[in-house]
Amino acid sequence: MITTTSITRLLYRSIIGGEFPTQAFINRVERFEPLAGKQFISGAVRYSVLQQTCNNGDTKTYAVLLQECAHLNDLAEGKRIHSSITVTGHPLDNFLGNNLLSMYTKSGSFVDARQVFDEMPQRNIVTWNAMIAGYARHGHRREALEFFRQMLQAGMVTDEVGFSSVLKACSSLAELKQGKQVHTHVIKAGFGFGVAVGSSLVDMYAKCLCLLDARIVFDRLSERNVVSWTSMIAGYAQNGYAEEALELFCQMQWVDVEPNEFTFASVLAASTSQSAMETGKQVQAHIVKVGFESAVSVGNALVTMYAKCEQVEDACKVFDKMPERDTVSWNAMNVGYSQSGYAEEALGLFCAMQEAGTKPNRVTLASVLKACAGLTELEYGAQFHAYVIKTGLELQVCVGTALVDMYGKFGAMVNSSKIFANMSERNVVSWTAMIAGYVQNTLSEEALHLFCQMQVAGIKPNQFTFSSVLGACAGLKALEQGKQIHALSIKAGFETYESLGSALITMYVKGGNTSGALEVFSRMSEPDFVSWTAMIAGFALNGHGAEALKLFCQMHRKRIKPNEFTFGSVLGACAAQAPAVEIGKQVHACIMKSGYESAVCVASALVTMYAKCGSIEAANKVFEKMRERDIVCWNAMITGYAQHGCAKEALQLFEQMQQSGMNPDRITFVGVLSACSHVGFVDEGRSFFSSMIQDYNITPGAEHYACIVDLIGRAGHLDEAIDFINKMPIEADAMVWRTLLSACRVHGNVELGKHAAEHILELEPQDSAAYVLLSNIYSAAGRWDDRVKVRKLMEGRGVKKETGYTWIEVNGKVHTFVARDRSHSHTTEIYSMLELLHGQMKVAGYVPDTNFVLHDVAEEQKEYFLFHHSEKLAIAFGIISTPPRTPIQIVKNLRVCGDCHNATKFISKILEREIVVRDANRFHHFRDGLCSCGDYW
Repeated sequence: MITTTSITRLLYRSIIGGEFPTQAFINRVERFEPLAGKQFISGAVRYSVLQQTCNNGDTKTYAVLLQECAHLNDLAEGKRIHSSITVTGHPLDNFLGNNLLSMYTKSGSFVDARQVFDEMPQRNIVTWNAMIAGYARHGHRREALEFFRQMLQAGMVTDEVGFSSVLKACSSLAELKQGKQVHTHVIKAGFGFGVAVGSSLVDMYAKCLCLLDARIVFDRLSERNVVSWTSMIAGYAQNGYAEEALELFCQMQWVDVEPNEFTFASVLAASTSQSAMETGKQVQAHIVKVGFESAVSVGNALVTMYAKCEQVEDACKVFDKMPERDTVSWNAMNVGYSQSGYAEEALGLFCAMQEAGTKPNRVTLASVLKACAGLTELEYGAQFHAYVIKTGLELQVCVGTALVDMYGKFGAMVNSSKIFANMSERNVVSWTAMIAGYVQNTLSEEALHLFCQMQVAGIKPNQFTFSSVLGACAGLKALEQGKQIHALSIKAGFETYESLGSALITMYVKGGNTSGALEVFSRMSEPDFVSWTAMIAGFALNGHGAEALKLFCQMHRKRIKPNEFTFGSVLGACAAQAPAVEIGKQVHACIMKSGYESAVCVASALVTMYAKCGSIEAANKVFEKMRERDIVCWNAMITGYAQHGCAKEALQLFEQMQQSGMNPDRITFVGVLSACSHVGFVDEGRSFFSSMIQDYNITPGAEHYACIVDLIGRAGHLDEAIDFINKMPIEADAMVWRTLLSACRVHGNVELGKHAAEHILELEPQDSAAYVLLSNIYSAAGRWDDRVKVRKLMEGRGVKKETGYTWIEVNGKVHTFVARDRSHSHTTEIYSMLELLHGQMKVAGYVPDTNFVLHDVAEEQKEYFLFHHSEKLAIAFGIISTPPRTPIQIVKNLRVCGDCHNATKFISKILEREIVVRDANRFHHFRDGLCSCGDYW
């Protein structure tokens, strides 16, 4: 090794002596230290040794100088040497020409390299290899393949070096077809089983996703070195075959091949899942043992492994201990922070990266933009966008895609759309990010339109594209379009992907096709917890609470750990039409055991479950224990109080919510207005309605108008109610008219009821409730002929009356009853209890209200009908099935009838039991002969 000191002394002596030491000194050169080489080249040019060399006809000096220029990447000095060669007319033979080519290609100056190549009178294998290797090394893979083609046309056959470079170009481009053609030439040239070319073949097939071919080549190699083993291990790791990669690493050690830093990096890449992390830690211990822990590539792989396993603290420890870091190191740590939701840490690391003098690249910018998307303020993202523009990397595909994604997550879809439109190049990830942005911001129609444009542009969607588009179909409840997307995904070969399975399940359940969702779920080989959660939520959403609970039990038996969203869906099923409060309590215990009780979404679901299952006290206990509350939690508790007729508590909580700094939303006011309606707070309700518009700038929806109609209609102000409807700024929908019709039923206003029913049937001709309510109004008014007409109209249109059901849960099992039901196994005992109760109630002063029997039959028959309503049957079963004085809870799918309401008051007093009745509108708590509704319902 020629040192800087020796060069400096030699140059000093040369200056004193007036000549440059050339041949004798040059003959000793094997390799200069970088600084020494720089001094030698400068000195050689300065003292005209090139002229002397030319006169002597010796090319070795030129060769050594050009090699040093290539080694030092000193293009300027290299061009001066080339100029001297040209000026002196030195012949450009293969030896000198190849050295010039090597210098230019290593410096990335391909225009000059091509000029030298064209000027060379003769070219040998080294000449062609220099061009091919140079192009491949600098990322000009297409040019490398073109030179290889020209080389073949010129009748030249390359060697191992050339084949390795060409195969590298094929692997980088994932050009399998051309790679196989090169493989054919390799075999013809007799290099097929050589270690150098063989390793390149393994790498090419692995990068082209042909692992079977890669393994065949690997197994046929006559000799394998560390490069061969590493290529095969890397191939497995890069393609997601972690077990195979780790197994091959073990085999490598059995045959005593020492791994290098790149082997370890590949093995660590195979250890990026939670299940393989322990193996990764063992590999790390081995790395420390053999002394590779300071290698940059190994450090980068360790940071990446821990980051992908969400062990950010461990990743940070490795990063902090790295003696040397490159851009990849900083990017790996930054990506780890971004993916794990450490947005502020990611931004801080980016600042530290700049202070360290490391120049960010497109990967850096993309990861920081991802971190910005995790912040709450768009301002930070916009500021970083300005920085990105200054770097000139805004139009890079991955950077542009990250900007589209970031603005989409902030809801700034105009910005996303502009960036997407200005991108000069878009890949499938770019299109998917834009589609996902639309879906996340409930612009489902725009998402579907963009998907169509994507297909016209010839971009093949991936599984994430299909997942997003299916989300758009779910948002629109567009079942038929969803089925078409499903068919396309099958055609594209993505049906087996777990992420797509979850999206398909959600699409089908939101489209109301639970059987289609179940079919997708059943076909999944190993559904993950996301798929289980989607299916459970689907059952709960479509009113199949029992099926949802069964599926949750299956999930538990298979030892698949639920997350907070799974528990939220299960609790929703417990609070469904036929509630399962005991099962809900068991799920609550499971939640506490799993540590999810503090999760906001779970706590909100618990509040809703207990409230809907009749235990408003338990709901309040959960609410009071919450350390953090979002708008959903507040709304759940306010709505719960409203449903139970606890208006004062609901309004007090609304005031507390405002004092906490939480602004109410549309759902909050639905709860508040409902609370006022259930207890007759007419003036307060009007005031809250005005405040919603004026103080909170919330535009009322149909649900708010329906609440006001219910508020004033229930209070008997029917003329004001119809006047309010007529003055509404939006067209009244069926819900508003149905609310008025219900008020007319309570107050016996036949003509206005008829008017409301006509509007409902015009909007929803198949709505059975409208026919039934109008029929009941006529019956109550004794207008039996009109009642018959309504019933005939109903039959003529094929509309069936919704059957009245009542449910009761006893010992974890839900029992169902209909009026005059005799199908229950305890029918005899139930009817005997009813007879006993009937006698006791009459003694206590109960008089059956036959006005609620809407049939033109004898009075005695009316009494029989009344006392065998489904509510009374369920209560009687509860009495005979539970210990004395324990509470009874029943659920009715329709509004509870007036006589049943009155009878339940008597039963609660006679038996000294609390009876909770949940009907279609609200809860009634009966205690000691009184109801919580105060008979205002």
